[in-house]
Amino acid sequence: MIIVCVLLFFLGLTGITIFTLKRIKPAITVPEVILANVYVFSLISLFIGFLIHSNEYYTAIDPVDDQCYIPLGGKHIITLTFYFIAFNISLLLLWLKGYKLPPLAKVLSLGFLVTGIVINLLILWQVSEHNTASIDMYDKSGHVYLFVFAPAVAILIAVLLILQVVRTHMVTANERIYSNKFLNKLNIFLGERRNLTLWSIILILPLLLVITAVLTLFGQDPDSLIKAFTETTTWRLSQQMHPPVLDHKGHYLCTVAVSGDPKIVKPLRLGNRNGRTIIVNRQLLIANAFEEMVQDFSPGLHRVIRRNYDKYGYNLSRKINNEQMANLTYRLMKPLEWIFLICLYLLCQQPEQRINRQYNGSVSPGN
Repeated sequence: MIIVCVLLFFLGLTGITIFTLKRIKPAITVPEVILANVYVFSLISLFIGFLIHSNEYYTAIDPVDDQCYIPLGGKHIITLTFYFIAFNISLLLLWLKGYKLPPLAKVLSLGFLVTGIVINLLILWQVSEHNTASIDMYDKSGHVYLFVFAPAVAILIAVLLILQVVRTHMVTANERIYSNKFLNKLNIFLGERRNLTLWSIILILPLLLVITAVLTLFGQDPDSLIKAFTETTTWRLSQQMHPPVLDHKGHYLCTVAVSGDPKIVKPLRLGNRNGRTIIVNRQLLIANAFEEMVQDFSPGLHRVIRRNYDKYGYNLSRKINNEQMANLTYRLMKPLEWIFLICLYLLCQQPEQRINRQYNGSVSPGN
């Protein structure tokens, strides 16, 4: 059902995109339709990436919930948003108007395209490395690809448009005559291919200065374009460090099972887990003691087990939301409890002492 809904969404969006493009430009070609649809879907991919990676570098996250850090600084995202809008408006103007654009508007549009290409290259460089070693149990390196397609496709479209303007549409500029002498001289000057390209690049610097001055009025810093990349964490250009990860929100299978019928789950006492008071039973104590033993014997094996347990156990525990499910979980965990207990008695000199000391205020692996 989900696959059908996703397919219908993609087909519907493709249809809407094609319909809109043909209304805007009836003579649109098939390659243009394909490229435009690819760009739209790449922007959706980018949006999904930002939904997953939405936390600022100063925010403590819970990696079990697949939370991660944003690749572009949140406060400074306004600056990037402005350039994103200017870049796409320039794309649209050059695609629709082309040689019909006045020379100065054409130069400004090309200037925004060149600026956009540089910014998109920086974004690609930023997301080319995502070091999540400091985020315990987070293993979603594939999410990086969500950020790759949009800047890559944007660069391709911008380069194609620039080449089209420089190679083809400059011919008509030399045939156009303005009644205004200044515009006419400007048109002739920019009609030269080399002049158009050169002045599009030269105008980038004053363009950036004016835009920066305006954006500072809206609370942006003069160097927001740089800070958008550096005031992040875990990415290639990041200069900040995030706080320690959260405690994975605590309750996993054995812990949740304690919330079942007391006659079945047999709670023993209150325990302390990272400063929080929880109810513990024999099953939870044995499971935690077994994990502690594995951690003592082989820290590497413990990390592998813990990573997978956090990945699947926590999500499963959230579905245990009533007494009947808790009772069922307790019974299903019984065989594992016996296996853990046998291992403890086989490998520990004082198994009961290890079991009884769990959740008494000392740091425990946690189940």
